[in-house]
Amino acid sequence: MSIRLIDISKNFGQFAALHNINLDIPAGELVALLGPSGCGKTTLLRIIAGLETPDQGRVLLKDEDITGQHASRRGIGFVFQHYALFRHMTVFDNIAFGLRVKPRRERPAETEITKKAHALLELVQLDWLADRFPDQLSGGQRQRIALARALAVAPEVLLLDEPFGALDASVRKDLRLWLRNLHQELNVTSIFVTHDQEEAMEVASQVVVLNQGRIEQQGSPDAIYDNPVNAFVSKFIGQTNILHVEQNDAAWLKSAGLVFENPQGIYAHVRPHDIDIEKMSATSASPLILKDWQHLGSSIRIELVNPQLEGSGGSLYAEMSNRRFKQLNLNRGDRVAAHIRQAHWFD
Repeated sequence: MSIRLIDISKNFGQFAALHNINLDIPAGELVALLGPSGCGKTTLLRIIAGLETPDQGRVLLKDEDITGQHASRRGIGFVFQHYALFRHMTVFDNIAFGLRVKPRRERPAETEITKKAHALLELVQLDWLADRFPDQLSGGQRQRIALARALAVAPEVLLLDEPFGALDASVRKDLRLWLRNLHQELNVTSIFVTHDQEEAMEVASQVVVLNQGRIEQQGSPDAIYDNPVNAFVSKFIGQTNILHVEQNDAAWLKSAGLVFENPQGIYAHVRPHDIDIEKMSATSASPLILKDWQHLGSSIRIELVNPQLEGSGGSLYAEMSNRRFKQLNLNRGDRVAAHIRQAHWFD
């Protein structure tokens, strides 16, 4: 089911949470609402669900205006950050709950409810926990049960508010892949809120970056990472070096390959992986010295400093593979040359 938001605004007292949000989400997409705390992500999700009412604007599901429609009639499944499972009910009864409370004319027979609940438990790979209670489950298991409960009523849209926020890092990583695979199997239009850039880039087919109640950019993960439209997106998504041209030595920046022809701003944003490094002799004229490095699994992040700029933000970060790092035989204090392959310019 497609979702369309038209001129959505929402205020809480004097605080403007959302400003004229316009957003189109095609049917079957898995979309991440990404941004810092307080940017309006959860408010927007709750407006789509019908749990909040916009001060202005319209919400359309499959081109039908449902702005004034009660949440219970929207056919939307909602998964909360802290699961909201009924502690006094078994896992099975939690999943069956939404079907059992349907109006009598819409309620399936108990045999159908039982069949569907077990099918959903198998889908989330937890059928063996049907008789357990929520307090007997791990955080990752509870989150999957909460998702199964939301799916029980066959929603055409699935909304998830920080679905992995309460879980530890290793469990989060496993559930990201699981959710993406599950979405491909079900093909339900899904929106999830996160402030975790890696999570959004890894899971979503489309990312919507919000800041201070406004959409900064919408697009595929690779488009947003490789082609940020402004300085906020460039800084918020991934790592970036920010070089203030007027405060840096233009000569070494040019020697590093930074192109100054018709720059569209005074700040050059350079991704660490867009910088190539070569080891130089101790007598080289290059002003860059290797200060330190960090192992990031399959890659190495290197911190370079320019002694001429020490104390004024003179660090430059580059990334390379472990293999390349070993080939160069780099050590702290080595003089190096840098080549910048690509930069984005912003004011």
